[in-house]
Amino acid sequence: MEYDDKAQILAEIDTVIGSKTNLEFAFLMSVLMGVCLVLLLAFPKVFLHSSIYYKSRDISALEREYKSLKEEHKIITSKVEKKRFKNQILDTLF
Repeated sequence: MEYDDKAQILAEIDTVIGSKTNLEFAFLMSVLMGVCLVLLLAFPKVFLHSSIYYKSRDISALEREYKSLKEEHKIITSKVEKKRFKNQILDTLF
């Protein structure tokens, strides 16, 4: 009796939900093509973002080096000017 009730409930559920069907090959291929399309559209964006990030890091490092070299150039130029001035003063004294 209990088995008949279960079978009847399952039969009612199958009519409401629908019978189970196997996946067709065409459906599977369309899903795979959709996934490939999404990957093809997403990959260039990710690649461009990462390459822009790494290039900006390189540019930032080069800017820091440029600024430090510019400051070092100022310091060296001032030292050279001091020595040149000192040399000119000493030349006139002797």
